[in-house]
Amino acid sequence: MIATLIATLVEEDHAEDDGVLAPDDRLTCHVHGRWIHQCVSSPVHVNPVTRHRWCRGCDSPLGVVVDELAGAVAMRCPRCGHGGSAATARLLAACRASIEAHRAA
Repeated sequence: MIATLIATLVEEDHAEDDGVLAPDDRLTCHVHGRWIHQCVSSPVHVNPVTRHRWCRGCDSPLGVVVDELAGAVAMRCPRCGHGGSAATARLLAACRASIEAHRAA
C-alpha cells in the first residue's frame, strides 16, 4: 500500500512538472506525502485567493469531514453553512478519487 502511494506521488509530481496534470487534480499531496483525502483538513490546503476550502462571504476556512468507509467528503463554512466554489468542488472530486485509489492499493 505504501509503495502504491509513493509511486503515485512520484508519477503525479512528474506529470505536474510536465504540465499534463493540474495541481487541483492530484490524488496525493506533495507537501504531506499522503493521499489528499488524508490531509485535506490541514491549514496548508486553505487558499483564500483560489478559494480552495475558503468561504469568500464569511472570510473563513471551510470545515472538512472525510468518511473513508462511505467514500464521502464534505466541506462547508462553519459560519454560513455554504462557501462552495469551483476550486473546492475540484478538491472534493480529488479527495473522492483519492479514497478510491487508496482502497485499490
